[in-house]
Amino acid sequence: MEIDCQPEESIVSAFDQDCVELGDVKDMRLEAEAVVNDVLFAVAEMHVSQSLSSASDVAYINVETREGNRYCLELTEAGLRVVGYAFDQVDEDLSTQYHETVYSLLDTLSPGYREAFGNALLQRLERLKQNGQ
Repeated sequence: MEIDCQPEESIVSAFDQDCVELGDVKDMRLEAEAVVNDVLFAVAEMHVSQSLSSASDVAYINVETREGNRYCLELTEAGLRVVGYAFDQVDEDLSTQYHETVYSLLDTLSPGYREAFGNALLQRLERLKQNGQ
């Protein structure tokens, strides 16, 4: 059997190459932008902090719930957690639990988020039902 490449050549996908270049660590700034875009519809305001320095291993997100409560969230490989009760505020003495997903975190912080998320889900199901008939 013939091979098109020399055995010493490595075949690496673009994804694998990106992971190698990033040292197998997700870029938390990009993750934070994705988090914001994913749930912006269900909160009053949400954006990646421009004041707090982000890095490849940590990013900060400011969120205002539909109830008007403001939080500063920390995003790391461990997940998301509240680190302050105002935009761009990190309270080093605050010890809050990590959540695997932004959905879980917002579900505990905001009944308005829960309602908006449920309504969006119902609307999507209705559209699917209408398209299916």
